[in-house]
Amino acid sequence: MKRIFSGVQPTGNLHLGNYLGAIRQFVALQHDYDCIYCVVDLHAITQWQEPGELRDQIRQVAAAYLAAGVDPQRCIIFNQSQVPAHAELAWIFNCVARLGWLNRMTQFKEKAGKHREQASAGLYVYPNLMAADILAYKASHVPVGEDQKQHLELTRDIAQKFNHDYGTEFFPIVEPLILSAAARVMSLRDGAKKMSKSDPSDASRLNMTDGPDEVAQKIRRAKTDTELLPGPDVLGAEGTLGEEARKARPEAYNLLGIYAALSDRSWTEVLAEFEGQQFSHFKQVLTDLAVAVLGPMGEEMQRMAGDPAYVDGILRSGAEKANAIAEPILRDVQDIVGFLRP
Repeated sequence: MKRIFSGVQPTGNLHLGNYLGAIRQFVALQHDYDCIYCVVDLHAITQWQEPGELRDQIRQVAAAYLAAGVDPQRCIIFNQSQVPAHAELAWIFNCVARLGWLNRMTQFKEKAGKHREQASAGLYVYPNLMAADILAYKASHVPVGEDQKQHLELTRDIAQKFNHDYGTEFFPIVEPLILSAAARVMSLRDGAKKMSKSDPSDASRLNMTDGPDEVAQKIRRAKTDTELLPGPDVLGAEGTLGEEARKARPEAYNLLGIYAALSDRSWTEVLAEFEGQQFSHFKQVLTDLAVAVLGPMGEEMQRMAGDPAYVDGILRSGAEKANAIAEPILRDVQDIVGFLRP
């Protein structure tokens, strides 16, 4: 069976955007692939993390996987730092990757901003660690969105250069698994801003830890406009929503987009259903749907937050399974490179 590797950073509270953009897709993929899902805590510390909060956030990401429906009997769930092969293989890849490749990585430029000289060396080379994450398991496919395509290309470059330099075909050339475009999830208080874990207003986002009452309250209080809901005629030829339309009514299209994503329906279907209706009616329908989909996950995450030993056990068991795959691959790499081992 084809193998997938993917992960989520344990930085900040997970919200609806994280669920729709990644975790929900993880659940769907587990039925057709051999899936390895990681909490990438080594990546998290490329920028400062308070240690106690980091431990809680590692557990929260693992709990989100479980609450959303990732099956630990079917998939491997673990945190990256429990498997030494990630860091050891990353060092070897630091010596394979070229500076010119890393200099082209746009995410480093975005995260470092104007203070590049003060950024950690880890932030600069973390694409090499991402390559190690994938190749430590000889994954065949990686689910990617637009923001990760460049890093996957680097992984392919590293695998090809390693194979070429050492005269082997050891590492696979990983293929991207292009996910369907995730809903653009914006703030519930300002439809022109992305939903963000850093927004000071908790009312601006639907956290994955929110229970049914919190979900309902936030949807009911979400900002809307006073016009009737639009119909499918606002869509482009391919059934997509244009930027001009979105900018004209950002709050309306944000909530309609959330409804479309949670109900797994197209813009055309949703706009046809609610065309000409009052927002008050639509909001109630959206509230009922969001409570039904997100409420049980929030309750389960809250339950697991009170039982850290359960989550730790899942991570420990997953790390044992991950080590069983990665250790032999790392040993083979060490032999290929020429290291002397006991």
